[in-house]
Amino acid sequence: MDVGVEPIEANVEPIRLCWQVVQLPLAFLYALLYTQQKFGAILHQQLDPNEDTEWNDILRAKGIIPQKPKEKEITEDEIIGMIESTIAEKQNGKDLSKLDLDELDELEDSEDEAVLQQYRQKRIAEMQAAASRARFGMVREISGQDYVEEVTKAGEGIYVVLHLYSRGVPFCALINQHLTQLAAAFPMTKFVRAIATTCIANYPERNVPTIFVYYEGQLKKQFIGAVELGGPNLTCDELEYMLGQAKAIESKIKEDPRESKKIKDKLFAELSDNNDW
Repeated sequence: MDVGVEPIEANVEPIRLCWQVVQLPLAFLYALLYTQQKFGAILHQQLDPNEDTEWNDILRAKGIIPQKPKEKEITEDEIIGMIESTIAEKQNGKDLSKLDLDELDELEDSEDEAVLQQYRQKRIAEMQAAASRARFGMVREISGQDYVEEVTKAGEGIYVVLHLYSRGVPFCALINQHLTQLAAAFPMTKFVRAIATTCIANYPERNVPTIFVYYEGQLKKQFIGAVELGGPNLTCDELEYMLGQAKAIESKIKEDPRESKKIKDKLFAELSDNNDW
C-alpha cells in the first residue's frame, strides 16, 4: 500500500511549481492594468485638453488628445453688438441714445465711468452735428435775387424745399400752412417760398402751386400744379409723405395716406348708393 501512495505525493510538487510560474505573469499583468487604469484616471482628472501647455502640444502632435478647436473669428458687427449689449446691461435697460447729458452724468456716478464717458463724448458729437444741421425750422420768404444763394448754394448735405406760389390762390395758402408745420418738424431741411413770378419771369399761373426739391444745388423732384400736388384737399400728412418719398425729409410716414383715403371714399360711395335704394 505504501508503494502506491509515494508516486502521488511526488507528482504534486511539479504541479504546484507550474501553477506558481503561471501566477507570476498574471499578477504582473493585473498590476500593470491596475496602474494604467489609475494613471489614466489621474491623467484625465488633471489634464485639460484645452489648455495651451507644452505637454498638451506634445499630446496633440501624437494624436493622443484632439486638436484644440480654432477660435471663431468675430466680425466688426458682432463686436459692436457686444459693446452695445454690455452698455445696455450697465445702464439697466435704458437706451443710452435717448439719454440727455444730465442723465449720462448721473449714470457715471454708479456705472463704469470709462464706458459711459466714451459714450457721452459720442453723444455730444452726435448732438453737435444734429444741431449744426438743424438750423432752419421755419419757412423763409425769398426773392428772385436770393434764388441762387438760398437754393442752389444752400450747402453740402442740405435739402431745400422751394414753394413757388401766387397770392390770392387758396391752394397756395394751404400749401404754405402745411410747409410751416413741416419746417418746424424737420429743421434739418431748408424750407423757402417765393412768389412764382419773382423767381421765374412769366411763370404760368396755372402751374402754381409748384414745389421744387433741391439737394446740393441739383433739382431732385418737382410737383407742378394742383393736380400733381393732390388737389385743394391735400392734408399735411399727405404732403409730408410726398416730401419723404423725395428724400427731402426723414418722414416716418411710409404708406401713402391718399390710398387709404381712396378706400374710405369708395366705401362711403358704396354705402351712399345702398342707402338710395
